[in-house]
Amino acid sequence: MIQQPDGSKAPTMADVARVAGVSHQTVSRVLSGHPNVSARTRAAVTEVVEQLGYRRNSAARALATRRTHTLGVIAVNTTLHGPASTLAGVQEAARERGYLTSAVTLRAATEEALTEAVQHLAGWGVEGIVAITPWRDAVRALAALEAPCPVVTVEGGHDMDLPGVSLDQHLGARMLTEHLLTTGHSTVWHVAGPADWLESEARTAGWEAALRDAGVEVPPLLRGDWSPLSGYQAGQQLAGRVLASPGRAGGLTAVFVANDQMALGVLRAFREAGLRTPADVAVAGFDDIPEAEFFPPPLTTVRQDFASLGRSSIGLLLEHIEGTAEGVAHHTLAPELIVRASTARREPPRD
Repeated sequence: MIQQPDGSKAPTMADVARVAGVSHQTVSRVLSGHPNVSARTRAAVTEVVEQLGYRRNSAARALATRRTHTLGVIAVNTTLHGPASTLAGVQEAARERGYLTSAVTLRAATEEALTEAVQHLAGWGVEGIVAITPWRDAVRALAALEAPCPVVTVEGGHDMDLPGVSLDQHLGARMLTEHLLTTGHSTVWHVAGPADWLESEARTAGWEAALRDAGVEVPPLLRGDWSPLSGYQAGQQLAGRVLASPGRAGGLTAVFVANDQMALGVLRAFREAGLRTPADVAVAGFDDIPEAEFFPPPLTTVRQDFASLGRSSIGLLLEHIEGTAEGVAHHTLAPELIVRASTARREPPRD
C-alpha cells in the first residue's frame, strides 16, 4: 500500500476513475494526452486528479510503455568551464523535452571507465546517452563499444562512426587570429591547450591556417593545461621574449590563448613584467567565461553557445531513439567572436 507523508493512502488511478465517473482506460487516455477524449471528459478527469492530488507512478508507466524518459550523460573533468557548461546545457535541454537525466562524471576517459559508465547507465534504464568526450582516444573507445542504446557525442570530432554535435573550434580560432592580424599585428603567437584534446587540436589548426593563408610567420607555440597557472607560466616565457628584444621588436605583439582561464594567467604575467595590454601585447582567449568581460582589461574571446550544444545533442539523440535519424549525422555549430578592449587596434609605429 502506498501512503502519503501523513500516513493516509495515496489516491490511485482507480480512485480517480470512480470519482470522475469514467473508466480506468479513460483516465489513462487523459493522463497520456490521447486525442480521442472529449474536452468535457478531459476537464472532469483533470479536475478530479487535482482534487485528489493524484500522481502517476513513473515506474508503472515505464513498465507499461517500455519508455523511462530518462537519458544518460557521460562527462569528464567537469571542473573545467567547457565540460561543466556543456553538461549543464545538455541537462537543461533534456528537461525542456520532458526527460530526466542520469549523469556519470569521470576523472579520466579510459576505455574501462567508459565501459563501466555505459553499463551503469544502461542498468538505470536510460533510453540513450550523450557523451561529452573531447578526446580522440575516448571517442575511439566509445565507437568500439557495443552500447545497448543510442549514443551521441559532444565535442568528439567527426572522424568516427558516431553521431555527434560540436562547435566549429577551427573556425573560432581562425576568426580570432584574423581579427588580431587586421588590428595591425605582423603575426600572432599561441598558447595551446593539452595536445590530447580535440578542441585544442582544432584551435591550433585554425590559428596556423589563418597565419599561413595570410602569408605571415607561424611562431613556435607554447602549451598549457587549461589552468590559469599554466597560462601564467607561458605568459612569463612570452614576457621574457618581449623584454629581451631591443625596442620590444621581433613580432611578439599579439597572443591567442586557447581558453580564457589560461588567458587570465597570461595577463597577470604581463602585468608583473611591466607589459601593457593591449598597448604592448594584445591578448585574446576562447570560451567567453562569465568573468571574461571583467578581466583587466576586458578580454576578446570566442563565445561558445552551450545551450545550443545541449539542444542540438538532445535533439539528435531523440531522433535516434525514435528511429527518425537519417544515418550518422554530425552537427556543427558556429562560434561568435566577442571583441573587447584586450585587442584594441595597434597603432603603426611613428617615424
